[in-house]
Amino acid sequence: MTHAEFVAAHQGGRLAVHVDPKKAAQLVSSRMMLPLMLLPVFGIAVGLALTGYLISGIVLFLAGFGFRYLVRRTSRKFVLSRSLEDSRFYEHAVAAGVLVIESP
Repeated sequence: MTHAEFVAAHQGGRLAVHVDPKKAAQLVSSRMMLPLMLLPVFGIAVGLALTGYLISGIVLFLAGFGFRYLVRRTSRKFVLSRSLEDSRFYEHAVAAGVLVIESP
């Protein structure tokens, strides 16, 4: 199914789309380079805690985990909306098995 057919069928309600939550979380995390973004945040949080700013360090550490959790929870909606907008992302998501198209 081409991207144009996918968009038309989804908007017309003639298509059931399943987004695998685990694969979507992995795809979004890798595309955002989430581990690379969070490593400095966690390092700064530990540094703050060790230098006497314990509360600030704990808050920053928890904020980092909260951001990671938020990205993983919203990854299914992100994959679906991005697939509707971008044909290259759609093809990549289908090829990776993240986006499964089911005919009703």
